[in-house]
Amino acid sequence: MKADRWLADTRTSYDTVAVSYADQLREALAGAPYLRAALALFADLVHAAGGGPVADVGCGPGHVTAHLHELDVDAFGIDLSSAMIDVARRDHPRLRFEVGSMTDLDLADASVVGLLAFWSLIHVPDEAVPTVFGHFRRVLRPRGPLLLGFHVGDESRLKTQGYGGHPMNVHVHRRQPDQVTSWLRDAGFTVEAQMLINPGDNVPGAVLFARRQS
Repeated sequence: MKADRWLADTRTSYDTVAVSYADQLREALAGAPYLRAALALFADLVHAAGGGPVADVGCGPGHVTAHLHELDVDAFGIDLSSAMIDVARRDHPRLRFEVGSMTDLDLADASVVGLLAFWSLIHVPDEAVPTVFGHFRRVLRPRGPLLLGFHVGDESRLKTQGYGGHPMNVHVHRRQPDQVTSWLRDAGFTVEAQMLINPGDNVPGAVLFARRQS
């Protein structure tokens, strides 16, 4: 799959569903105690590292970015979809949001103390993940914490509609934590913890905590 094709399809799809996506996910964290606990732990790690800017990469409508601000984290959001960024700025006007791609992060080297990608890697094909993780390592400060959330499984499927029945054209990739851990180690991260969420579901979730090596 050509990089420009899957990126363009992802951008167009989320531009199309941005408003309905935001409406459906606005209160999602309220019913997700384990995700809130993971975000609270991530906030503690950021504070222990001395604080500073934190990038929420693939932030969507900004609900996770805003939650981190409630935990006294100086988080800002980046998303491929300009429509998602418009919604995020509308719903959270005091926070910083910008359009950008995780495949080519427009951030200076070692410019963020922490970074998270919460279910935003799911549309990135396997061959592009090492590039993405390379950018994550580049922009993180040494020993900076990284938090990843993703779908667990062994397959990919094409998503043709969603969030109110709007048309979409994106592949959703489900991955095993061991595979993601291997990619992270190859990119220069130390994986410190992982958590499997709702393991009995058809599509469980996983959360990985890692840290950039010095």
